[in-house]
Amino acid sequence: MNALALLLLFQAASPQPEFDLLLKGGHVIDPRNGLNARRDVAIKDGRIAAVEREILPTRALKTVDVTGFYVTPGLVDIHVHVYAGTGMRNAYSGDLSVYPDGHTFRSGVTTVVDAGSSGWRNFPDFKDRVIDRSRTRVLAMLNIVGRGMGGGKFEQDTSDMDPKATAEMARRYREIVVGIKTAHYAAPDWTAVERALEAGRLADLPVMVDFGSFLPERPFQQLVLEKLRPGDIYTHTYLAAVPMFDEEGQVLPYLFGASKRGVIFDLGHGAGSFVFRQAAPAIRQGFTPDTISTDLHANSMNAGMKDMLNVMSKMLNLGMTLEDVIVRSTWRPAQVIRRQELGHLTPGAPADVAVLNLRYGNFGFVDVYGARLRGDRKLEAELTVRDGRVVWDLNGITRTDWNRLPRNYGPQADPRWDGTLGTASRPRR
Repeated sequence: MNALALLLLFQAASPQPEFDLLLKGGHVIDPRNGLNARRDVAIKDGRIAAVEREILPTRALKTVDVTGFYVTPGLVDIHVHVYAGTGMRNAYSGDLSVYPDGHTFRSGVTTVVDAGSSGWRNFPDFKDRVIDRSRTRVLAMLNIVGRGMGGGKFEQDTSDMDPKATAEMARRYREIVVGIKTAHYAAPDWTAVERALEAGRLADLPVMVDFGSFLPERPFQQLVLEKLRPGDIYTHTYLAAVPMFDEEGQVLPYLFGASKRGVIFDLGHGAGSFVFRQAAPAIRQGFTPDTISTDLHANSMNAGMKDMLNVMSKMLNLGMTLEDVIVRSTWRPAQVIRRQELGHLTPGAPADVAVLNLRYGNFGFVDVYGARLRGDRKLEAELTVRDGRVVWDLNGITRTDWNRLPRNYGPQADPRWDGTLGTASRPRR
């Protein structure tokens, strides 16, 4: 028997690794499964394969020591603007949007929901231009305005607010479209909200409302107590314009009432929609956001918001527990958008994972008015796994030291666990 035949025989007789990737020794927080403890997490074929107290490294092709880190489901950000590349000036359906992959993985985010940048007229272009080309899982809410967030006159054009056309487009792409959005409407009537709600009813989808101008003719209290249905979403919870407190500084009872009847309050930080003077006393009194989101766009990312982990860190330093912050950034948003296959680490679920470092020190956080909050805790993404492949590795913990490699070493990648060198196939949606 020649040498080649002996080698093939040896390889055939050798046990093959049971898992592609093993994250070992981390503290897992998986709210959907009630897990908040040290666990090992194994991944195979892009899916969570096992979450156990002890998994031997010999069972995995690649083992990564994540001792001292928190291991969570990949973060789910349900308010972003990523319809980039159209060339439209000063529009979220253009220059104000950002391409998702440059901002998601470095923050532990594996799924985003574009919140109404496109409408039924231009959603196919958005799908082709961004969604189908992104490694991030990009879902969408359709704007009730057919042209989406084109700014100015486009977003005030009630003749382009077509519930039937919006619902039809949503049904056609139900694997991607997870809601209906209305935003920035400035007239003193309920037209935008009511047509968005009609589209939501026709498509059987939740509606997200950015209330635009707060006017006495259409009170905010009426929006959350009467107009919105259970499961519908109000975004920009800690916007300065929200009537939140009485003269003694107590949270007004109607807000708790709206939450009790099932209205979802989304944080939606953005460049103009989060102030500490609203958030700090409200959170202290128990009025916390149901979901944590960024409202990521070209302006917010370079101002007070920065990224998902910055927003989550603000919530930590305002008094929320780490587990409460994680559930509002993973499992709860997945429930709100009715994508319950996401946001958890159940065996069989998509292997989207964030490995987070909770740093302690002296940090500063800024709101949209430029006010600072001093804090002592800050979250940082050490590692991000999307569809079973490493897509962000801050300190190279999945890598071998260069001086332990062969002298003439080449690319260090395996498509079964590593997606950083472009060797991996497109991730599943």
